Amino acid sequence: QVQLVESGGGLVQSGGSLRLSCAASGNIFRLNIMGWYRQAPGKQRELVAGISSSGTTNYADSVKGRFAISRDNAKNSVYLQMNSLKPEDTAVYYCNVDNVGGGTYWGQGTQVTVSS
Repeated sequence: QVQLVESGGGLVQSGGSLRLSCAASGNIFRLNIMGWYRQAPGKQRELVAGISSSGTTNYADSVKGRFAISRDNAKNSVYLQMNSLKPEDTAVYYCNVDNVGGGTYWGQGTQVTVSS
């Protein structure tokens, strides 16, 4: 099993910034893709950003140029720097990791609320 602990969510005004962190622990073999998803009330969970073990990134169109994903392989951690936040970014953000040979895991979620 792999445990994921997320932190960094909160309430911020439109145009503000937040940085989410997710640390993995437990029976880690090798973490391949690490990513962040979000789910707003009444909507499906969607991919926000992902990063491969080699550092290749991809982003949802809605966050390109505003969000930046990064990872620290030595710490088994992934981060999401969110700038120029908008009210439509309000959602519960979930960390997701792919443990090679060991399955995919989700964090418990952290609330991000952007006020207008």
